[in-house]
Amino acid sequence: MLQRCVRFLPGFLAGLLLSGILFLLIAGPRGSPLELEPRPTQSPLSIHVAGCVLEPGVYHLPHGSIVEDAITEAGGALDDAELDRVNLAQQLEDGQRIYLPCAEETPLPEVSALEETTGNRLNINTATSAELELLPGIGPALAESIITYREEHGPFTSIDQLEDVSGIGPSKLAMIEDLIAVE
Repeated sequence: MLQRCVRFLPGFLAGLLLSGILFLLIAGPRGSPLELEPRPTQSPLSIHVAGCVLEPGVYHLPHGSIVEDAITEAGGALDDAELDRVNLAQQLEDGQRIYLPCAEETPLPEVSALEETTGNRLNINTATSAELELLPGIGPALAESIITYREEHGPFTSIDQLEDVSGIGPSKLAMIEDLIAVE
């Protein structure tokens, strides 16, 4: 009996293997093919470059760009540009304004300097677009969004209400909250 099983077993295993291979060939592919979609691309940063550059204007730069990239995109600095008065390594944010002063210009006061000398904060209910642009991270587009929101919804009643403006989140608000007031 054992001898009969020994003869039968190799034939049985070979038949089983052949039927498995035949089944795989006949069955064809199962399921649907996996489709890979491209990664979503971020829209470029819109940066306003002004001052002592060859071609001032609004430029679209990729995320991760720095001030030096914006100046290069604007045709480069003019010969009398004061490059030491700007941080060339600063990372850009959407809607930011970069102003490169010329040698003969008196530096524009920054909001932090105004706060130290006068003790006043910028009232976001009466500030103009130009005054709002003096705040860190606030460019022309965001300044206009603040003014539009103020016109549509009335004066701000608290600083935290700025988060309702499109483009201002908790991190941007943290950058400017010590420089502004609602009066």
